[in-house]
Amino acid sequence: MDRFTRVPISNQDPKVRATNFDEVCLGYTEEEAVKEAKRCLQCKKPSCRPNCPVNINIPEFIGHIAEGEFEEAAHALAKYTALPAVCGRVCPQETQCESTCVLGKKGEPIAIGKLERFAADWAREHNIDVGKTKEKNGYKVAIIGSGPAGVTCAGDLAKEGYDVTIFEALHESGGVLIYGIPEFRLPKEKVVKPEIENLKKLGVKIENNVIVGRTVTIDDLIEKEGFHAVFVGSGAGLPMFMGIPGENLNGVFSANEFLTRNNLMKAFREDYDTPIKVGKKVAVIGGGNVAMDAARTALRLGAEVWIVYRRTEEELPARVEEVHHAMEEGVKFEFLTSPIEVIGNEDGWVKAIKCQRMELGEPDASGRRRPMPIEGSEFEFDVDTVIMALGTSPNPLIPATTDGLDINKRKCIVADEVGQTSREGVFAGGDAVTGSATVILAMGAGKKAAQGIDKYIKEKYEK
Repeated sequence: MDRFTRVPISNQDPKVRATNFDEVCLGYTEEEAVKEAKRCLQCKKPSCRPNCPVNINIPEFIGHIAEGEFEEAAHALAKYTALPAVCGRVCPQETQCESTCVLGKKGEPIAIGKLERFAADWAREHNIDVGKTKEKNGYKVAIIGSGPAGVTCAGDLAKEGYDVTIFEALHESGGVLIYGIPEFRLPKEKVVKPEIENLKKLGVKIENNVIVGRTVTIDDLIEKEGFHAVFVGSGAGLPMFMGIPGENLNGVFSANEFLTRNNLMKAFREDYDTPIKVGKKVAVIGGGNVAMDAARTALRLGAEVWIVYRRTEEELPARVEEVHHAMEEGVKFEFLTSPIEVIGNEDGWVKAIKCQRMELGEPDASGRRRPMPIEGSEFEFDVDTVIMALGTSPNPLIPATTDGLDINKRKCIVADEVGQTSREGVFAGGDAVTGSATVILAMGAGKKAAQGIDKYIKEKYEK
């Protein structure tokens, strides 16, 4: 066995997958998973684990796979994560656990994410119950939002014996996992919904169509409904725009709206009559994972698609795998290009965008070289849809309806390292605190908040 070369993983052919919404990556077979797991050195002081935001014991679950002990691998994962099948697909392992794998110094790191996905999928396909909880302790905790932060916090508290209720604004549970990530990257029926069902098996209750701040307030939850603590994991759902002329034209979407219509409202299915305008030529503005998701979705809906990004390919913040897949599928890239105006026709619909070429100057606060406009380089190209994928910010509704809950200048809730906010008994984490970030970072925040809530309740009520 070549210990330094990763076992290849199968994907759908690019030409085929560009026309469907089936999952792109096909996953490891049992034989492939065992072979890949056997590459692991089982380091006594693993350098991979400290880079995992939820502190999974990576050598433990990989060791079980190497021995063909797939059920044991699933149980090992369940100690640390409520969403292994999700994280195995969408977590940026290449910049976290895999980035410090010892094998990566001379060859390819262990495919930690793909092995996590394998173990989780195997457990689901074989109906393995990985949920274990302590006896109920009599304390109630409310969780706002059923995204990665809320689900993780809820799962960890339920395992400790808490009576947990999640309040979700939408009619389906899962937060960004349901509405924000395309089917071809994260299947909803096969992956997300079973992991939400696993949460319910732990005793977690979920109330959908409840908008905290409108239907009920945090004060109501504490004072009228008797919750001993509240965790705010409401995410960051407000889209950002550039502030350039023409952004109010018909045919300009936020990526958030475009993906929600496609994912939650099933616009990708012919038997659903979802109102969504794709157009023939689409420009997606931005270079993150959400931009790739929007571009690849528009492509599958039949459009010719360009990613317009003001830096170079090297600075793209999206996962390398997602960029590679987008290029394979036929998404075009306009690098060192920034829109300065969206141009409309006489009926108020997009007909083109006006852009300016850029060059990279000195590094800015982010550490990346700042894009600078090149004088006289303006040009136009015809498009009939523009999708802005520039990030999101938290909805101000909860802070506006909760006295004593501090926010910062970015409208994010202020919380310490265990999620405690300025309001006693109210904790927060994930995108509501950091602004738009990754699934796994939100999960890490949910896990820390669960520990903080457990400590707070025990100190306050068990004196």
